[in-house]
Amino acid sequence: MFETVVIVLVVAVVLLTVGLSFVAVRRRGRDAELDAGASVLEQGEPGLDLRRGGTDTLERVDAEPDLLDQPPIEVLEPPVVDEAEPTAPAVIEKPSFFERLGKARSAFTGYLGDLVGLSRVDGEAWEELEEALIRADIGVTTSMSLIEDVQQRAKENKVEDGKHVLGLLKERMHEELADKDRSLRLDDGETNVWLIVGVNGVGKTTTIGKLGKRLTDEGHRPLMAAGDTFRAAAAEQLTTWAERSGSEIVRGSEGGDPSSVIFDGVAAAAARGCDVVLADTAGRLHNKSNLMEELSKVRRVAAKDPGHVTEVLLVLDATTGQNGMSQAKVFTEAVDVTGVVLTKLDGSAKGGIVFAIESELGLPVKLVGLGEGVDDLVDFEPSEFVDALFE
Repeated sequence: MFETVVIVLVVAVVLLTVGLSFVAVRRRGRDAELDAGASVLEQGEPGLDLRRGGTDTLERVDAEPDLLDQPPIEVLEPPVVDEAEPTAPAVIEKPSFFERLGKARSAFTGYLGDLVGLSRVDGEAWEELEEALIRADIGVTTSMSLIEDVQQRAKENKVEDGKHVLGLLKERMHEELADKDRSLRLDDGETNVWLIVGVNGVGKTTTIGKLGKRLTDEGHRPLMAAGDTFRAAAAEQLTTWAERSGSEIVRGSEGGDPSSVIFDGVAAAAARGCDVVLADTAGRLHNKSNLMEELSKVRRVAAKDPGHVTEVLLVLDATTGQNGMSQAKVFTEAVDVTGVVLTKLDGSAKGGIVFAIESELGLPVKLVGLGEGVDDLVDFEPSEFVDALFE
């Protein structure tokens, strides 16, 4: 029994010795192989790239010899696209004059509806037609001028029935609004300044916000200057619009000097690379002389280098009709207004205010509000506007 145990122990010792020898040989062989691989890399053998892995292993990467010296390329996994999500941006449709001018069209056609069936437009019918234009807010002077011209054309063309008379009136109204520059001026390489003026409550701040969105979408960098320092929360409202439209903003202290805010806004725009400043202004009418002096000062300051005043836009509320015309005249006297923004046109039953503005104020309507959405401030299209009134 004792001899058997001795034999087993001897065999175990022999096996252990052999195993340890075998491991030592394998390790010496692996080290030699690694040294050989490093030598190959140093020699730059074409077509062979030996890299030590994270576990001290070797990898072979076959490659074209002429590509070995190229820098490594980072390959990114393609993003996983959820097929349920839309791949194209939503298309924002331009508001239609025909769809948005329902109130104005109904009122206008209501005034003129009785004339359509007349076989002959007599003196009384002409007076009713003129009165209908006045009720549509076209204005007394402009209405009289339009009727006089239409009467002359009807006589020259020997037109007597109501249907053709209305056709001549539509043609004349098209001409009244034609051939006016309605573009918004932006000079390249300049810090353009657009002054926004008008009485309180007409939508100046909202107009600035929508203009900021429009300009940003067109690739411009607008900056909003909160120059209405007297109306409570005006700066906060404009700040909200700036955030929504991706615009910069400069604001001053409540009750501060509006000219200083505009001046700082222009300087900030030039420093930040903004190409247009949208300047809000006060709309107080309790003292007209002070208002005119203040606006005149704001315009002078805005024009100082690097400022470049290219637009002075008068904002009017279409629903106020002729009541807003007298107020508008105050602003046209105070500053050199370049155009009109007519808000809430979709909610007005008297769209004829457009003709009164252009005739009595001598100003082109450049933009109109056809809704409350951020994209509902659109270029005024006179042809579409007149067609929408008659259709």
